[in-house]
Amino acid sequence: MHQQEKEPYKPGKGERFPSRSSMVLYFLKGSTHYFLWVVFFSFCVSFLDMLNPKLIQYTVDYLLTAGQSTLPAYVGVIVAFLGGQEVLRAQIWRMAITVACIALLTGICRYLVRLLNSKGAEKLMRRMRDTLFDHIQHLPFSWHGENHTGDIIQRCTSDVETIKAFIADQLVMMFRIIILIAMGMYFMVGISPRMTIFSAVFIPIVLAYSMFFHNRIGDAFRHADEEEGALSAIAQENLTGVRVVRAFGREIYERERFETKNEDYTRMWIRLMRLLAGFWCSNDLISGLQIMLVTVVGAVFCVHGDITVGQYIAFVSYNGMLTWPVRGLGRVISEMSKAGISIDRICYIMNARVEGTAGETRKPPMDRDIAFDHVSYVYDNGSAEVLHDVSFRIKAGSTVGILGGTGSGKSTMMYLLDRLYELPEEHGSITIGDVDIREIDRYYLRSHIGLVLQEPFLFSRTLSENISITQSQTDMNKVRHAARIAALDETIDSFSAGYETFVGERGVTLSGGQKQRAAIAQMLVGMPTIMIFDDSLSAVDTETDERIRTALQENLTGSTVILISHRITTLMHADQIIVLDRGRIAEQGDHETLLQKNGIYRRIYDIQMAGADGNSGASTEAVS
Repeated sequence: MHQQEKEPYKPGKGERFPSRSSMVLYFLKGSTHYFLWVVFFSFCVSFLDMLNPKLIQYTVDYLLTAGQSTLPAYVGVIVAFLGGQEVLRAQIWRMAITVACIALLTGICRYLVRLLNSKGAEKLMRRMRDTLFDHIQHLPFSWHGENHTGDIIQRCTSDVETIKAFIADQLVMMFRIIILIAMGMYFMVGISPRMTIFSAVFIPIVLAYSMFFHNRIGDAFRHADEEEGALSAIAQENLTGVRVVRAFGREIYERERFETKNEDYTRMWIRLMRLLAGFWCSNDLISGLQIMLVTVVGAVFCVHGDITVGQYIAFVSYNGMLTWPVRGLGRVISEMSKAGISIDRICYIMNARVEGTAGETRKPPMDRDIAFDHVSYVYDNGSAEVLHDVSFRIKAGSTVGILGGTGSGKSTMMYLLDRLYELPEEHGSITIGDVDIREIDRYYLRSHIGLVLQEPFLFSRTLSENISITQSQTDMNKVRHAARIAALDETIDSFSAGYETFVGERGVTLSGGQKQRAAIAQMLVGMPTIMIFDDSLSAVDTETDERIRTALQENLTGSTVILISHRITTLMHADQIIVLDRGRIAEQGDHETLLQKNGIYRRIYDIQMAGADGNSGASTEAVS
């Protein structure tokens, strides 16, 4: 497919994330101010929540029972604003209205907390999704071959959701919890330091058992997350390969395979739920004990006159307010382990190196000779050498054919030319117009190279949209012209919706030959300088093959064409033919020259021309 990129990818400033916090801070850019406002309004909510019990205490102790005591400064300000103690004692309804107004103001602040938190969370989510998608789009071709699509999707959905929930809910909650605990302890100490000790003694207990569960929950969640990724991979593979499953009658096998993995996934989550159930039951038990102890001890102190009735009511209110924060602090610690695992899984993607652009600044003319000079290549997985000391030259504007068996390195050479695979410095060089492609701007290079694969990928769009996918706008004249060259125009006209015919996922509604011709038209729309046909005529009949090759010769004057095929008839009219055997150039020359050599090419020619094997590709394998 003709590849075109408007803007080179710029991953920030080439960020690498050595720690979880560095990646979280990177994603928070653009939404940080929302969460800061959330913390501020959370402080307001906490202060207002703490203020009402104090006003109720004042009402009970100093208005209803006419007690006297030194008031806190903030309560004194409110009392003075409302007319003073004597006025309030006579018109106590003013205190009731004040408490109601504070409750209303608290409600407004709570609304702002939820609104701003939701906005910040959604902006965070959008940035994470956009960044991940953009980053994955620019990861090397080899990286995608090493990672399952289902697992990548699971990381970009489930794990992203877990991170968002932690930052938007748990992390913000942690700040609010700290504020509540600090303010609650301040107010409670002001009422009764001894009762505060009974209340505060449970906080370290909650923290201790939360840390106890922290690592266990994290391990269980990691295993469950990995099983979910594996399950997603199986589902994705079966949905995209459903025709193969049906064709070979493998429905029962695939169902049992899915059920086995689903059972493992379910078992992991049951284990996680058991841990969480034990954690929350312990949390409820300790919180209940704290409330009971404070209530009983406070009643005893009140009976003995150590505190007033109003102080007792206020203290119990403050203790009740602290029950949720203390429990919440334990929950934050437990959820932190789950979020940490998800952050690590996202870090794995974000720390994968994108295709480098250092030193790639040159944009030379692309209508020049292509030269492979002593090129050797080995895949990173430690497999045998795919190409060995390959050297040849392709003249600009010529047509070159490449013949060879499976695994001989035909496609690898083209992937190296297009820089889908990176050729190491010490493994030779590939030049265009005597300029090393490693020095050419990667996106400029690919915008001038069109690549049609043997197994083309079509998107779930209309035929016109698929054919014009390399263009910013659909030009139907170009689309029809490209379809005509690819011998697809008559087929499209036979469809009731014509060029607006919707193509199913991966082009499932089209035959193999129709998909290949659509991919050829897709490339021809942009008329790139270098065109590569990687066995892209294998699924079309011989007559259509001839029509397409004739149309290409008539319309592609000036373009350099590289044809990879198992068919001699597809290659025989090329200006130059290269025969590969186990990663080496075995023969090189035009059709007549190679026939006279009486080598591999001649043997394949004789087999195919004699019809000894109906499968030309198999003939190539047999002779190679």
